[in-house]
Amino acid sequence: MVAARTSPPTSATGGVLTAIDPEGVALSCAVMNQRSSGEELAAELKKELDRYSPGGKLPSSRALVERYRVSPVTVSRALAQLAAEGLVITRPGAGAFLARPRAKAAAPGDTSWQEVALSAETAADHVPRSVDASGVLATLAAPPPGVIEFNGGYLHPSLQPERAMAAALARAARRPGAWSRPPVEGLLELREWFARGIGSDVGAADVLITAGGQAALTTALRALAPPGAPVLVESPTYPGMLAIARAAGLRPVPVPVDARGVRTELLSAAFQATGARVFVCQPLFQNPTGAVLAPERRPEVLRTAREAGAFIVEDDFARRLVHSGAGPLPEPLAAADPDGVVVHVGSLTKVTSPSLRVGVLAARGPVLDRLRAIQVVDNFFVSRPLQEAALELVGAPAWNRHLRAVGAELRERRDAMAAALAGQLPQLLLATVPVGGYHFWLRLPDGTDETALLATALREGVAFAPGRPYFCAEPPGAYIRVSFAAVAGGAEVVEGVRRLRAAWDETDLLTH
Repeated sequence: MVAARTSPPTSATGGVLTAIDPEGVALSCAVMNQRSSGEELAAELKKELDRYSPGGKLPSSRALVERYRVSPVTVSRALAQLAAEGLVITRPGAGAFLARPRAKAAAPGDTSWQEVALSAETAADHVPRSVDASGVLATLAAPPPGVIEFNGGYLHPSLQPERAMAAALARAARRPGAWSRPPVEGLLELREWFARGIGSDVGAADVLITAGGQAALTTALRALAPPGAPVLVESPTYPGMLAIARAAGLRPVPVPVDARGVRTELLSAAFQATGARVFVCQPLFQNPTGAVLAPERRPEVLRTAREAGAFIVEDDFARRLVHSGAGPLPEPLAAADPDGVVVHVGSLTKVTSPSLRVGVLAARGPVLDRLRAIQVVDNFFVSRPLQEAALELVGAPAWNRHLRAVGAELRERRDAMAAALAGQLPQLLLATVPVGGYHFWLRLPDGTDETALLATALREGVAFAPGRPYFCAEPPGAYIRVSFAAVAGGAEVVEGVRRLRAAWDETDLLTH
């Protein structure tokens, strides 16, 4: 776990040094330095590979440690990188050897026939099942080295509980039956833990463990709406959900969101106009606006869906990313829903690591059987060791410390970004300063080309997510989303905004 800090010190090479909490459970700066040193050593070793014949043995790890004055871990990382690139072959107990040249690649085949086959397959579909992943890739793609990551959708490594996750995985692997087949619904203890977090009288019997939140959303939409059907979505909304809907042949219909969440009068009108039977929403720290559904609107949303005979898919992705000092959070919509209107989606991924893909679906009534059936057909079940590790992690004393540390760090970075934007880019409108989540949603002045701004920003060394993919129909203006979770700390936030200002000035000159 990491402790909260005011600003991250940096090493001589620019690496971020993380604070260590009193129990010593923080990510050590040595781990991050070893990573960068491993890359540097790999680059040095590449320069010398032509001195060896194919199959020739490289110096031993001990010799490399002494020659380059680095740690054994750094040497191991460097050799692993060279092996991954196919330059060397490592043999346990024997050492590392120069790989033999690869055989000349065969001429590529002719795959042009697939254009006809794929087009013919969707020609009869009422709604084409084309998959546009550009909005998702904008937040998943790692920017080039040196580019500040305002487009990230996950916590920076310095905020991830790497030590605690490693310890949890080690303990999980020693559990009796850890490698046996789990129940298809998920481990009972983990389902009980998620159910307690949802509240009310939700129990383990109402819960399914999924392979992350994205998988849960995919299962929910496939279960609730047939191909060609309309599905109501917040506007703007998470591009990954729009991609899921379109891949399933669904027709997303936008319902505008303001600073107090979805506009309920427009939600009612949309249900009446379309006959939709599904509404997907994020009532807490909505992505991308950061809005929290207002107390007076919450029962109205439930009532409107119930009268329409429709389901609400509640994507509660950011509940554990609340900022310190935010005060009590509203309960999930599912906690106030005895009639089974709400299908609840949650996940551990956002507050831990992109690789801890453990999520939850919660529902009541016959729909739960359909959700379970689709999940079993698609995935059988979620890996038992991963479920056991998640259970160990959330049951450890360090778990609540981690949540508090992340909340403090996100608040610090949020405040640093808000101040920097107000000072450097006051022309960008920030309607909501969220008290949870990890991003700002900025309205650009009318006439701004967000694509041109993105290209210029990348040249200046900062990446952000353009706003167009967050709308399923024509947007009311140009927007960008900037994240403060994937950066190293407050100092990098300020530098990123400075680079964004430089990009803004350059783009403004070119367009005016």
